[in-house]
Amino acid sequence: MRGQDERWRSEAKFFDRFAAEAATTLSPLPHVTLQRYAAGSPRRRFNKEFRFRLVQDLKGKQVLDLGCGDGTNSVLLAQRGASVIGVDLSQKSIALANERAKINRVEAQTSFHCSPIELFELPESCIDVIWGDGILHHVLPQLELVLAKMLFWAKPNALVIFSEPICLNQTLRRLRRKVPIHTDATPNERPLNRWELDLIRRYLPELKVRHFQFLGFFDRFLLLQNNYESAPAHRKSMSNFLHWIDYVLLSTPGVRRLGSMVVLHGTVSKRRDPVLLATGTG
Repeated sequence: MRGQDERWRSEAKFFDRFAAEAATTLSPLPHVTLQRYAAGSPRRRFNKEFRFRLVQDLKGKQVLDLGCGDGTNSVLLAQRGASVIGVDLSQKSIALANERAKINRVEAQTSFHCSPIELFELPESCIDVIWGDGILHHVLPQLELVLAKMLFWAKPNALVIFSEPICLNQTLRRLRRKVPIHTDATPNERPLNRWELDLIRRYLPELKVRHFQFLGFFDRFLLLQNNYESAPAHRKSMSNFLHWIDYVLLSTPGVRRLGSMVVLHGTVSKRRDPVLLATGTG
């Protein structure tokens, strides 16, 4: 448990720093961003748009945003009509998420909680959609516990959606590490591997995997601060082209493992293993 506490403190400190910086430029989400992820418009070739395409109608739905960070996704989900519960271990991120919800006028539809996911509690079968953006690879030491808790919280047929880094090709990963760019990462994080995908399938047998980011990796050179919405038209066009090629290539068996990101999605089966459920009750 001591090692676990140290990991939580280290990650909280890491993300507190980013939240403090982001708080100095906090403003309402641009209309173009809201429009990009609105119902009916998301495109399949972009990772985040693909995920918002999956959630469809959220009116009246209860969404759990695991590792909600600064609340951007929570606000977008609330804008789509959901009631959102966000949880994150960074106190400053939670404070920022509350402020973001207020300035975007969705504070009545959102509630944010500062807690490690491993210690967070909710009633059984209360969640319609579980959403996570780059969170499972941060909880690898307790991945089974987190998965079991998710099953406990989810209603039967609840939708589960995660976007995660993945490594199914070690040679490609070594080459990417040689690209001269700086990436921020917590000390102990790493991409998911094949064994962890198999573990997730044990808890979510209906899991589907969509691969992303082979050529899309070069967005970080094309787009200022990786921001698609504010990019000039010609840079958007180049990004669109790269992601279109990616979508085709990464739909092909044998090639898809070249992608460095995956969207994991599926529904929680009505016939859930009571042993797995019991693990999540704490």
